[in-house]
Amino acid sequence: MRSMMTTFTKNIAPHVQAELDAAVAARQQGLVTQEFKHLENAHVLGQESTYWHTKVHGLMLLWGLRNRSLKEIAGQMLRIVGAFTKTAIGLVPQGNTGGANVSPFRPMPLSTEHQEIIEQAKVN
Repeated sequence: MRSMMTTFTKNIAPHVQAELDAAVAARQQGLVTQEFKHLENAHVLGQESTYWHTKVHGLMLLWGLRNRSLKEIAGQMLRIVGAFTKTAIGLVPQGNTGGANVSPFRPMPLSTEHQEIIEQAKVN
């Protein structure tokens, strides 16, 4: 049986997972801001994959719940629906960090490192 996972989703997985692992490590050290920064990096890298895009927004929602951030909770609930329904049709603003502190429609500049990782994940 053939996997439903796209090539991009598979290729970007180690990079997104590395950021998610770093987020967990930061959380374990009590570094709340650094934890969210790693979630933002994971979002930027994985947002063209419905799987990763939705998963990262779910993790951002959990961050909001743990940190009692009503703005983040509300923002992530909307973004989860958007990620699940809009990613496959290409409605993702490139470089957007995914937090409730930025518009979900706002494209943002990519770092050179993120750009190279994403481009490589698309060609293999």
